[in-house]
Amino acid sequence: MLHTEQPTSLNWHDLVSLDQLDELVARSHTRPVAIFKHSTRCGISAMAKFQLEHHWDLHPEEVDMYYLDLLTYRPVSNEIAERFGVWHQSPQLIVLRQGEVAYHTSHSAISVRNLRKALAA
Repeated sequence: MLHTEQPTSLNWHDLVSLDQLDELVARSHTRPVAIFKHSTRCGISAMAKFQLEHHWDLHPEEVDMYYLDLLTYRPVSNEIAERFGVWHQSPQLIVLRQGEVAYHTSHSAISVRNLRKALAA
């Protein structure tokens, strides 16, 4: 995707309820949706979040980014694993397209570069 305007900073949408999952699936039919599953007690998770935020250069229309505090919202995290058939990990990045998992990764493989590649695929 070629853009002439400058990218904006990463604009997280909080994922806090099971009802939101249906909304995310519906939204993924018009543009990619990414879920970042974050443990607030994990140094690796904190580093992955920092890397995403520090290196963020994607434009808002490229992907909707959702942030899930999986310790606070454990039922949402569990439902994601069950509904999408993705083994739970933390930290974890899951991209939905057309209601399906198009990409997922975890730990040190979480990066803006890898997300960009996944969005281009």
